[in-house]
Amino acid sequence: MKKMATLTTFSALMLLSSFQGATAADTVLQVSTWAGPNHGVNTIVWPTWGKWVEEATDGRVSVNVTHDLGPPNAQMELVADGVADVTWLFHGLMPGRFELTKLPEFPTFEDFSSENASVAYWRTHQEYLSDAGEHRGVEVLGLGVHGPGALFLAEPIESLDDLQGRRARIGGGVMADISNALSLTGVALPPGGTYEAATQGVIDGAMLTLEGLKSFRLAEVLPYTVQMPGGFYRGSFSLVVNPDTWQSLSEQDRNAIMDVSGEKLSRLFGFMMDTVDVRGVEFAKEEGNTFIELPAEEVENFMQLAANLPSDWFEVAAAKDVDGETARAFFLEQLQVVAGDDEGLSADDVIDPDA
Repeated sequence: MKKMATLTTFSALMLLSSFQGATAADTVLQVSTWAGPNHGVNTIVWPTWGKWVEEATDGRVSVNVTHDLGPPNAQMELVADGVADVTWLFHGLMPGRFELTKLPEFPTFEDFSSENASVAYWRTHQEYLSDAGEHRGVEVLGLGVHGPGALFLAEPIESLDDLQGRRARIGGGVMADISNALSLTGVALPPGGTYEAATQGVIDGAMLTLEGLKSFRLAEVLPYTVQMPGGFYRGSFSLVVNPDTWQSLSEQDRNAIMDVSGEKLSRLFGFMMDTVDVRGVEFAKEEGNTFIELPAEEVENFMQLAANLPSDWFEVAAAKDVDGETARAFFLEQLQVVAGDDEGLSADDVIDPDA
């Protein structure tokens, strides 16, 4: 009886706390997130953006994050249907819907930060891509580009020819095109399903960004990492809000939220990806993983394999009334522009419990 009374009291206090928290702001934006609780988007991006939103709106709007409302490829629908107000999308998991989003994903064989790429991507989207309507049904709050895509393997290789026929996790977008070019057998999986698939021998490897070594524990099951200068590919993301929710906010609050979203939120997402990539590599080295550096002739071979990907995409973009060649040139130009500015974020600017 004492235990039941204690539980009842505790439940009442929790309900009261939830009610007080919900009424502390005029509007609580319900955020759906699909990665694990320790992923950087949940430990850095949402807490920091939530703080920015509350401050920008003088507490009238707050943010509440909910996990596991649906799988990654269902997030667009969840927000469009109003099940959640805000989410983040990986475009490659929705093939056919998103094609213009391949723009920042092509290999460049040059090193640049995810932070700079995400800002350049936002500017390019606003200038060239937004009118094509690929995000119809939601409003775009920000965009992101992840770090250099790598190939994690159960067994080492000496050349790209050794990859032929190996089964590798892929997630769509340019990643799928690269997988085909390398003669891999692509297995479509969300990141969260990769560990189990590797453990069970369903796949021989996985294409993911370096943060996956830690975030998805892949360093434990795929101990060999093959990298390409600048990455085999990059990955495109967006952060979106339900349009009805957006319009229900006052113009003052919409403007205030966009002041801390758009380019600023895109920069935050990229900063997070840079941070967790470093932690992924550190974790993999602690696990005793091997990082394979392919010889120069293999890099040249891959450059030839990937050479036609941008021009093929130009044709797809043209069908959507977008000048893909000009848009990509603008994106690459903006990478240089952003690299030369002094607007970068630092650890002091974000919430990061692992810093």
